[in-house]
Amino acid sequence: MNATTCKRAELQRLPFTRRQALKAAGAMAAFAIVPRSVLGGAAGPAPGDRPVLAAVGVGGVGFPQVQGCEAAGFHVAVLCDVDDVYAKRSYDRWPDARKYRDFREMLDKEGDRIDAVYCGTPDHTHALITMAALRRKKHVCCVKPLTRTIAECRTVVATAREAGVATQVTASPNTSERACRTCELIWAGAIGPVREVHIWSDRPLWPQGMMRPAGEDPVPATFDWKLWLGPAPVRPFVEKWPPGHLALAQVGSGNPQPAVYHPWNFRGWWDFGTGALGDMGCHHLNTPYRVLKLKYPTHVSATATRAMGESAPLASIVTYNFPQRDSLPPVRIVWYDGGIRPPAPRELEGRQLPADGELYVGDDGMMLGAEILPPERAKKFESVPRTLPRRSGTWGEWMEAVRGGEPAGCNFDWAGPLTEFVLLGNLAIRTGKPVEYDAEQAQVRNNPAADALVREPYQNGWTL
Repeated sequence: MNATTCKRAELQRLPFTRRQALKAAGAMAAFAIVPRSVLGGAAGPAPGDRPVLAAVGVGGVGFPQVQGCEAAGFHVAVLCDVDDVYAKRSYDRWPDARKYRDFREMLDKEGDRIDAVYCGTPDHTHALITMAALRRKKHVCCVKPLTRTIAECRTVVATAREAGVATQVTASPNTSERACRTCELIWAGAIGPVREVHIWSDRPLWPQGMMRPAGEDPVPATFDWKLWLGPAPVRPFVEKWPPGHLALAQVGSGNPQPAVYHPWNFRGWWDFGTGALGDMGCHHLNTPYRVLKLKYPTHVSATATRAMGESAPLASIVTYNFPQRDSLPPVRIVWYDGGIRPPAPRELEGRQLPADGELYVGDDGMMLGAEILPPERAKKFESVPRTLPRRSGTWGEWMEAVRGGEPAGCNFDWAGPLTEFVLLGNLAIRTGKPVEYDAEQAQVRNNPAADALVREPYQNGWTL
């Protein structure tokens, strides 16, 4: 009897759960290499070896992202969405998947038939869905930002740690070639100690800075508005902005959706989204957090266009101050959105800054992403070795973790401080006052209005 046969015999005697079986399958790969044609043909592994995925929120970004999960090896068996029309692409793409409208019913009925849950809903329901999945010991991938409030973030991260499952957030990976090269060069001293980082985004592509529209429209029978609202305060459903409205004019052709709230335009409303900073900050900050070994800022301030109370501003600049970390000096990070960019450094030699990006400012030079400025300085560091492992991207990393391998690069423990970064910036934007943050207590010390937003109450009978 060879080693592989002995291993399989041993495994078959144990009363495995699906989760244990998946890890065992990963372990067995170390004992034998089996041709793909034997396991399941050219299309992928045998169905029994594939983690079973339930996806919640599949009408928008969920459609391509669930395809990414499938390509990484998940079996897409269950789909859940509050809007039958918006989700039709996914329903057509996976016609055999079991379909639900309410994620609670889905989790109750699917039980042990699923291994993992993907959450692609608006920000204000992330915590509800991820917590429900974590309590059932399901692996979870959530779109960024992980939660809409800091209190939710702390609760979700702690629950995931206790559950011991594989988690991931869809921030741009800090394990890509570009991200790893940035780390290697800065850690090699390419620009000296980093004192500032300027980060900018061309978002929003959706309406912001608007008043709540008047009136009320009939809710389509194919859409559950009440369930979509979830824990947010009740408001009338309004389907579309009228033609020529300023809310549509401000976004131009970048957003073809005339919707007020759903689909896609939830991001500009504080009740449902986290603005441009919440949408793009986790992407742009993931690599700076790794390379500069950041955790929590102590002081945050913001300048923004005039907001209308319920909506994020048209543009903002947010400044974060981080303390010294071991031998690394204090660093200031400045965020820009709404088309605002930092001044272009002369080291660009007449080039314009891109529409979005990251500019690292060190004592001895600058880096635009992984590009050292000026070019003559870059030549001195061409020989810096590539020592960091380049990983398989968002979905591949999650699959590796589900199989019992290394945690995903943006697992919930990592994503917690990253999420709090964007949410703290929003507290400064929303209150118009600086924020002095006590990370240990998750408390704003100097701004009572901001501290009240750390733990916003749930409505409509929902609890976390």
